[in-house]
Amino acid sequence: MTDLLIRGCHALVPEGSGALGIARDQDIRVRDSRIVSLQPTGTPPEPQDTVLDGQRMLAIPGLVNAHAHVASVLFRGLAEDVSLERWFNDFVWALEGNLTEEDVYWGAQLGLLEMIESGVTTVADHSFFMDGVARAVEEAGTRAQLGWTSFSSRGPAALAETAAFAQRWKDGAGGRVSTRLAPYSPYTCDDGTLRAVVEHATRVGVGIHIHAAEEMNQTLASANRRGRTPVQVLQDTGVLGVPTLIAHAGGLMPQDLDLLARHRAHVGIAHAPKTSLKLGLGLAPVRALRKARIPVGLGTASAASNYSFDLLEGLRLLALSQKHDALDPEVLPMTEALDVATRGGAAALGLGTEVGTLAPGYQADIVLLDLRGTHWHPPHNLLAGLVYGARASDVHTVLVGGRVLLRDRAPLTIDKERVLEEVSRRMERLARREPGARIQRYAP
Repeated sequence: MTDLLIRGCHALVPEGSGALGIARDQDIRVRDSRIVSLQPTGTPPEPQDTVLDGQRMLAIPGLVNAHAHVASVLFRGLAEDVSLERWFNDFVWALEGNLTEEDVYWGAQLGLLEMIESGVTTVADHSFFMDGVARAVEEAGTRAQLGWTSFSSRGPAALAETAAFAQRWKDGAGGRVSTRLAPYSPYTCDDGTLRAVVEHATRVGVGIHIHAAEEMNQTLASANRRGRTPVQVLQDTGVLGVPTLIAHAGGLMPQDLDLLARHRAHVGIAHAPKTSLKLGLGLAPVRALRKARIPVGLGTASAASNYSFDLLEGLRLLALSQKHDALDPEVLPMTEALDVATRGGAAALGLGTEVGTLAPGYQADIVLLDLRGTHWHPPHNLLAGLVYGARASDVHTVLVGGRVLLRDRAPLTIDKERVLEEVSRRMERLARREPGARIQRYAP
């Protein structure tokens, strides 16, 4: 049983209108992994309570990274300033041929540690050797939705293996791990494979996590080659008929938006603004998606493209890039950007009733940001500070289900020195690009 009282913090909470606002000087009570109450400070502690001092802190819901490749942190900095085609063919898909399950386990430990240190408590991961990632999540104490990447080129047996993983880890780690099937994309999976994915997902009782319409060239190539956009391919193969998380979506056509709107009850979009900007993919139409009431979450994608898993940086880029794209400073105001990083991501993952909100009944996934930094002063507007000024180094305390994973910036569930040592000794081998080792070829 967890009995916890966070005293005297400010808190990012839903207001009556559904928007997010700041409630000042609050006490947050946690019991049995969930938030019991938020009320003005002065709540007397009960004998069994562990009390955390929240003064000069801002409590926010744990951030939701709606799309990532966690173990890709092992390739950070190895594929910079290159086109998307070269990024895949000359670098990442060549480098990923070096991976073993043990490499992925240690890469996941490093990625999860970075996320904890920057206030991310839930991640949707689309990667390889996912048993290693699941083990890392179980030990780290975070929350994750995991899918094992599959391609048509690997055949039905490999697809069945990814489905077996989804079955094996469904509701794993005491309910902190959920799973999906994870076909990479319509350009690496033919119609038959996608239909088989839908059959496996339906049998196991899970959803699908897939890249689609990442940028407009992919959409045009698909329309030219298959006579359909990538989203139309997902419709025709039944993918949109099961819970589906679509990554990137920078190349959506108007007819795609209409299709997604018809399936909004169980389809979500993960937008990774830094990766989109860095690889020149084009931005997802976040404003149009939200207007159509399609859940949109904030992601990072790969650390080999994004460079970091810092979702506070992603939050800032989300707000700024949407304003720049519209040439209008009034679009995507602060509370909407925050909604994408918290409630939007949770909804896109199908976890909207469990995480992403500081309110009674929700899981106690809580991040305390230290407001003592000079960049927070004078504190006229904490919402503005959170969207436009907050830094990963402000993250002081992180809880998942009421369990403290980070306290005073010290990780409590991951041995940081051991992780850095294990990753360091793998660096030289993992950075080799051997001829013929590429796991897949990118051809949109």
